[in-house]
Amino acid sequence: MNCIKSIFKPISVFALLLVLLASCKNTNSKNDESNTTNTDSSELSGSISISGAFALYPLTIKWVEEFKLIHPKVNVDVNAGGAGKGIVDVLSGMVEIAMVSRELNEIEIKKGAINIAVTKDAVVPTVNNKNPYYETIMKKGFTLEQFKSIFTSNNETWGSLLQIKNTEKPTVYTRSDACGAAETWANFMSLKQENIQGIGIFGDPSILDAVKKDINGIGYNNMAYLYDSKTGNCNEGVSALPIDLNGNRIIDSTEAFYSNINQLIKAIQNDQYPSPPARNLYLVTKGKQDKITKAFLEFVLNKGQDFVLMSGYIKLNDSIVESNKKILNNL
Repeated sequence: MNCIKSIFKPISVFALLLVLLASCKNTNSKNDESNTTNTDSSELSGSISISGAFALYPLTIKWVEEFKLIHPKVNVDVNAGGAGKGIVDVLSGMVEIAMVSRELNEIEIKKGAINIAVTKDAVVPTVNNKNPYYETIMKKGFTLEQFKSIFTSNNETWGSLLQIKNTEKPTVYTRSDACGAAETWANFMSLKQENIQGIGIFGDPSILDAVKKDINGIGYNNMAYLYDSKTGNCNEGVSALPIDLNGNRIIDSTEAFYSNINQLIKAIQNDQYPSPPARNLYLVTKGKQDKITKAFLEFVLNKGQDFVLMSGYIKLNDSIVESNKKILNNL
């Protein structure tokens, strides 16, 4: 009898352990199921639309790609058509977010537009690198007053600009669409976009292409379009046209920062390149945000900042990012 009891005792303990283990497993299984259900029920799904500035388009596409890895059931439609179109679209409710490459004006603010600063870039003057006077242009650059004359009159020749014997005139290209790039470039010259003269071209890619095809071509581009995203160098057929900031008619070492995008980014960060044409870029909304729109903007101001430099843009100061997070939290 004692023998039977001694055998039964460990068996009973072992059976009890099995019951307890099974119970714990069931409890954990229920908790796992609960977590899965909560995740599924809170997962974002739906769609939003974004339109506006060509300047922000490449980076916004990158942000959307990364955002969708986290929220695969969300569709984000992005179209570039100029900052002006983006503002009109967001104020009319056609899109949830506008990409804007300039400051909002008082009328837009009164209509409910709210801007969130997300990155920084610059507008850069451009020239065809097959220009017969290319080397001289690179050595001398143009002063602010020369740029102003080039973009507001048809009087300048390569001879008058470079102090050489030549009567050919540069072909000036400007943006035909209402855009932040044109307004920013105009602001640099203390002008308005409507004051700029030249052949009107729609969009960043097309104005770059126009300058590439014209050996006398001069224009301006957002830096994300001027520089190749893979090599960091200027795209084939076109170069940045140096600005002679101190007006001494030579590009000094402190003004020579255009050969690749990293040099230009550093110059902007160090305030060597003027502002304007360097400027902040914004995502603009109107009124209270839906969950998807707010989640996307929160992503941009947090994880999205990791993709700014690699995409050829400039990160904002931490203090600016934090202040814009507060703006977003109040929406």
